[in-house]
Amino acid sequence: MDRQLLRQNILAARDALPEPEQTAKSRAIAAHLWRIAAFADCRAPFIYVHFRSEVATTELIRQCLADRKEVCVPLTITGAKRLDPYLLTDPEKQLTRGYCGIPEPDPTKATLFNARRIDVVILPGSVFDAKGGRLGYGGGYYDRFLAEQAPQALRIGLAYELQLVAAVPTLPHDQRLDYLVTEDRIIHVT
Repeated sequence: MDRQLLRQNILAARDALPEPEQTAKSRAIAAHLWRIAAFADCRAPFIYVHFRSEVATTELIRQCLADRKEVCVPLTITGAKRLDPYLLTDPEKQLTRGYCGIPEPDPTKATLFNARRIDVVILPGSVFDAKGGRLGYGGGYYDRFLAEQAPQALRIGLAYELQLVAAVPTLPHDQRLDYLVTEDRIIHVT
């Protein structure tokens, strides 16, 4: 199937999940995520701030802050087609409506973080497979971030089971995951 059509079909199914189901599944995904030792023990995670029907990360970010982790979140720099990591210490005061309406750090209220210090990147996406394949939303922002700014970081995708397919049609520039976490399981890609 064509990448764009596959993306559209899976996102439509994800958007159709009732909000209470999204909430319950997001909590189950977060609980599974904490079972991955590399995440539980990490010091500087880079975590997307969820938007619309994505796996929710608000509670996860709060838990990481309570655990004294240096939580970084992305600021989209559209002109340069990149993500910049900003240290988040107070989501209520530091996040604002950004690119495409996505909650992003206000650079006047948050501090730019050295991407080479990030040890885990938590990724959103539209379509995933059990072999580490991932389709984002078509802009390539996370692929460039992983390849150029944080190649050392462990990559963990968060998804609902309905976002999994047998094989994602990847391209050479697509960055692979190390783990995929759903409401039902943890997939360690080998």
